[in-house]
Amino acid sequence: QVQLVESGGGLVQPGGSLRLSCVASTSTFSMYNMGWYRQAPGKQRELVAGITSGGIINYADSVKGRFTISRDNAKNTVYLQMNSLKPEDTAVYACNAKKFRLGRTYDYWGQGTQVTVSS
Repeated sequence: QVQLVESGGGLVQPGGSLRLSCVASTSTFSMYNMGWYRQAPGKQRELVAGITSGGIINYADSVKGRFTISRDNAKNTVYLQMNSLKPEDTAVYACNAKKFRLGRTYDYWGQGTQVTVSS
């Protein structure tokens, strides 16, 4: 079982920045594809950004050019740098870790951290 612990959420004004962190409790962190998802009230959960074990990155169109995902395998941590935040970025942001090995899927979620963008 892998535990994921997010931090870095909070209240920020429009145009501001936050950096989210997600620390994973596994010695095989480098083998996991990592993702940041968000869910706003009344909306479906959506993928914000993902980074594979090989370093391939993808972003939702709504955050391209504003958010940056990165990972530090030595620290078992994935980051989400969020700049130029907008009120519509308000949501609970959760970290996901996933890997496929020997026909089995390993899929873990963090508890989430609230991001509120408001003046």
